[in-house]
Amino acid sequence: MIIFFSGTGNSEYAAKKIEKEINDSVLDLFEKIRNSDHSAVASEKPWILVVPTYAWRIPHIVHDWLMKTELSGNRSIYFVMTCGGSIGNAGSYLKKLCRAKGLNYMGCAAITMPENYIALFTTPGKEEALKIIEQADNKISDVIRYINKNTSIPDAGITFKDKISSGPVNNIFYPLFVHSKKFYSTDACISCGKCERVCPLNNIRLQNEKPVWGKNCTHCMACISRCPKEAIEYGSHSKGMPRYTCSKVL
Repeated sequence: MIIFFSGTGNSEYAAKKIEKEINDSVLDLFEKIRNSDHSAVASEKPWILVVPTYAWRIPHIVHDWLMKTELSGNRSIYFVMTCGGSIGNAGSYLKKLCRAKGLNYMGCAAITMPENYIALFTTPGKEEALKIIEQADNKISDVIRYINKNTSIPDAGITFKDKISSGPVNNIFYPLFVHSKKFYSTDACISCGKCERVCPLNNIRLQNEKPVWGKNCTHCMACISRCPKEAIEYGSHSKGMPRYTCSKVL
């Protein structure tokens, strides 16, 4: 079974591409996480988890869901992480997760996709995004070959910087940066409520026909990226920047 979580579509794109080639079932974690649904999931085939990279590791909300949910059936699991540049030393933490869950770690692949973290980095225009996705397709095909052969994805070389990024930096990054304090809506807001619907943590509600953010934010960027009127900003950093979603590009 292919399990994925996706805020702006990159990981969904990779998951659906893998699905098409290996003809396996797909589970979108959005509703599971949104509803705190930890009911057991079963798969006869190896598990394939496709997720974005948050501060050089898998998202905390996905890690928490995995730890609380029984995965029955096949005990092997592949990890596919979409990223803007690097996944750091994520594999080391995924191995620990597998040991805790009694799963057989089959490797982790980094798939470079268009940057979507508009809160901190620069998002690409359409042409640039399409070029990055075209290059990513080759890497996804490599991953599919490992899965079809039932062989492990080789470990990539890990640098000291990778260890620091996935370790101390990740630990500091979440409490310092992962919050919703800088999100706000502009006068372009039409009160459609899409931001409320696409939030995986039920962290947004409409108040006086305008979105209000709570404290339970994971920085998936779904609200700001999927707003049909580009009426959501993140401080001053996002002003004038393209809103990227994979579905919009394709």
